[in-house]
Amino acid sequence: MEYHNPVLLKETVDGLDIKPDGIYVDVTFGGGGHSREIIKRLGPKGKLLAFDQDTDALQNEIDDERFTLINENFRFIKRFLRFHNVREVDGILADLGVSSHQFDVPERGFSTRFEGALDMRMNQKDELDAFKVVNFYDEANLRRVFFDYGELKNAPVIARTVIEAREISHIRDTEQLKKVLSRFLPAHKSHKILAQIYQAIRIEVNHEMDALKEFIAQTPEVLKPGGRLSVISYHSLEDRMVKRFMKNGMFEGEPERDVFGNFSVPFRTVGKLIVPDDAEIRENNRARSAKLRIAEKIQP
Repeated sequence: MEYHNPVLLKETVDGLDIKPDGIYVDVTFGGGGHSREIIKRLGPKGKLLAFDQDTDALQNEIDDERFTLINENFRFIKRFLRFHNVREVDGILADLGVSSHQFDVPERGFSTRFEGALDMRMNQKDELDAFKVVNFYDEANLRRVFFDYGELKNAPVIARTVIEAREISHIRDTEQLKKVLSRFLPAHKSHKILAQIYQAIRIEVNHEMDALKEFIAQTPEVLKPGGRLSVISYHSLEDRMVKRFMKNGMFEGEPERDVFGNFSVPFRTVGKLIVPDDAEIRENNRARSAKLRIAEKIQP
């Protein structure tokens, strides 16, 4: 199955500071590019467990006795690691967002390039899909989706336009959705705005922000002291959440200080924000908005 080159491959895996006999987790397996690089750096006693909720990814399973692929959402990381008798690990890698394979299959409905079904499910067994969001969400919820997840300032009028169109007939595929929203898509920036609209619907369909929050909140418990967390995000909502948790161990507010003015946090950040260079962006357009952050669990 065709998957493109993983984004920031060397930098992300370098960030894990691989120990040959360590236990690592790739929570976004996809085409297995990051996983294969981790396995290259492991010795005979090392282990890699990977998560992917998309059944298509199972076809890329790595034939190696040190490797285990778990067909589940990474929000269940602690539960399924325990199921596999793993309580603590040396490193966790997450490459958030949609895989290149998902973008390249028209019937999955992820890409603005193709006509396809209003689907956008990463887990094809889930009940909620893009068709239900577009055709059955009330106006207030559609407005929330477009504003919060697409960061679209004109979310109210976009939501009203969708409501008015579907009162005539259901919006059945991505081509119809584009026609309904055509007046918001000026030629010079139609792709950018459409990508924001698709992003908003996709995040809602897959509960991506809830899943990310649940996953990240479990990482201090799952990582060994000195263990590394290496996360690539692709939009500001994800990056903000990752950055705040790595800095404060919280998603909102500030950690409480003791009587001496000190506060306890689970991580220390490692290095600065890493973004792809021009050469990688030219080679892989998906890399253009990638941001890599690395953190290490603080020794008690």
